[in-house]
Amino acid sequence: QAQLVESGGGLVQAGGSLSLSCAAPGRTFSNYAMGWFLQAPGKERDFVTAISGSGANTYYADSVKGRFTISKNNAKNTVYLQMDSLKAEETDVYYCAAGRQMRALGYGLADYWGQGTQVTVSS
Repeated sequence: QAQLVESGGGLVQAGGSLSLSCAAPGRTFSNYAMGWFLQAPGKERDFVTAISGSGANTYYADSVKGRFTISKNNAKNTVYLQMDSLKAEETDVYYCAAGRQMRALGYGLADYWGQGTQVTVSS
């Protein structure tokens, strides 16, 4: 099964910025919508943002609109998440996902998942 590999997680102070990357080595995801989800311990994964295969359409959870930006480079098989004005409550494991159906991906129905990267926002 194709793997998605996240990177860029770490520790940042509240109000700061962090950039995540998700690479898909060995496979082309230009026809896949890709997205980011977060998961706190003991809770379900929550949708953060998604981008269409072409990169022309993006969707965001209301809680991150205006602060997070998703982008996609199909030539590099990589999707990015720029997170600004981070909040302490956004300390979670962030997962990258890919799916052929944008709508399904928004509900967490992905064809591929990464292993997650920890983001810790200190207050």
